[in-house]
Amino acid sequence: MNKSELIDSVAKEAGVSKSKAKEAIDVILRNVTKAMKKGERVALVGFGTFSVSKREARQGRNPQTGDTIKIPAKKVVKFKASSKLTDTDDTGPLSR
Repeated sequence: MNKSELIDSVAKEAGVSKSKAKEAIDVILRNVTKAMKKGERVALVGFGTFSVSKREARQGRNPQTGDTIKIPAKKVVKFKASSKLTDTDDTGPLSR
């Protein structure tokens, strides 16, 4: 599902126009992004938690030349799905 399909789905299920659904989704994404840029966790009960962690600088290898390269430190986004999302007792939305 891409953003356009999500907007269509939200508009249909909420009974609102596509422009209102797009606006709501954009506001949610903007606020999640702001919080994460501040280093805050964003926990959505029943869905999962987004967090930011720091990946330390490390040595790597250029696969084409085999030369050692320095990979700089950076912040990365992590997502941990809630147990409701990944329920393994065949009742969760991701179970088969």
